[in-house]
Amino acid sequence: MKTNLKRFNSSQTKHNYSKTLVWLMFLIQFFGFFLLLINQSQTPSIEFIGLGLAFIILTLIINIFFPRWTQGDSLLIFIVNMIYSIGFIMITRINLYTGRSHVIWYLLAILVSCFVFLVLSKAMNLFKNKFFFYFTVTLITFIVTLVAGQVSGGAKNWIQIGNGLTIQLSEFAKIGFVFMIASFYGDYEKIKDYKYGEYYLNIATYLFIGLFFLQGELGTAMVFFAVFIFSMFVYERRYWLIAINFMLAFLGLFIAYQIFGHIRVRFKIWQDPWADYHGGGYQLIQGLFAIASGGLFGSGLGLGSPNLIPVASSDFIFAAVAEEMGVFMGISIILLFVILIYKGIKIALSNQDVFFSSLAFGISIIFASQALVMFGGVLKLIPLTGITTPFLSYGGSATLSSFILLAVIQFTSSKKKVRYEEQ
Repeated sequence: MKTNLKRFNSSQTKHNYSKTLVWLMFLIQFFGFFLLLINQSQTPSIEFIGLGLAFIILTLIINIFFPRWTQGDSLLIFIVNMIYSIGFIMITRINLYTGRSHVIWYLLAILVSCFVFLVLSKAMNLFKNKFFFYFTVTLITFIVTLVAGQVSGGAKNWIQIGNGLTIQLSEFAKIGFVFMIASFYGDYEKIKDYKYGEYYLNIATYLFIGLFFLQGELGTAMVFFAVFIFSMFVYERRYWLIAINFMLAFLGLFIAYQIFGHIRVRFKIWQDPWADYHGGGYQLIQGLFAIASGGLFGSGLGLGSPNLIPVASSDFIFAAVAEEMGVFMGISIILLFVILIYKGIKIALSNQDVFFSSLAFGISIIFASQALVMFGGVLKLIPLTGITTPFLSYGGSATLSSFILLAVIQFTSSKKKVRYEEQ
């Protein structure tokens, strides 16, 4: 009786806590759009007001009903929606048309993630421990990109579909890759009985990284390697092989520097952006100026100059946010990612099924590595890459793939052998 009462009180407390956070997010969104509304230099359009209200209502509905429907971790969707809301406010402030597209991608991503969750919940056995299937699917995305892709920024990673619509298959390759790793460790006892079976994951990973070299896309290759090496460290612990992989990674980085001109340019910009202020270093310098001019509390929504930063809606969205919302908001975004990654790793470690555990862990590392690479690039801690910040940056392919991964980790949180509320 006491145990049941304790569980009831714990569940009720978590429900009240989640409810408070949902309404707190609603207020932050409302005041964010209100400040942007009154600080605009031009007369606000009906479309802008309607777009803001539609997004606020949509996220409110999702924050309330998505956790109830999935019966998983109730804070995952809240954290993601908070990050997405900050990005959406800034993207809409920079360009109304882009903000409208961002809402459409958000709605589509939510629908797709709900579909993915439903399919997984109804037919998970069809997707579990299928190493060779996921290897083939991921390989196909690379082949299609190499055959039909277009070069942009030195990398061949975009495919043109119709008029003005492009898709980046490497974003979806991450989904197949993380499922492949989970299948490898979930079915490890069977796979290692094959000849050289215990090295299949290494072979597959280096094949994909080699294909990334052919595309000239090293940003996503870094994400693949991070997921691979951390999964190996947690689920395999062959430290001698991990050390060899690190040495091979540094060797590959050196070779990439020698082969690709755009990689050398990015390194030179990172070392001294002022040497080419009006050229390659302009974006990084403007981003640093924006962060510095914003200070701790920002210049105010609508009062800064984020349009001076090239590609501010995607690559440098963090700098644009820091300029108008302040360094404190930048730190808040980083902390939101820390909480999201912590929740994902906790779900992974508390799951007794190796497949689900590895799946949740791999997705957490994807989010962590992408965020770390982008924050480090904008802050001039590491050279810039061509990837996006999950849930914060503008991008259709990135939004869809990130929300699909969110649906997967939400599913794993609902299928743990130990109930999350009892942790």
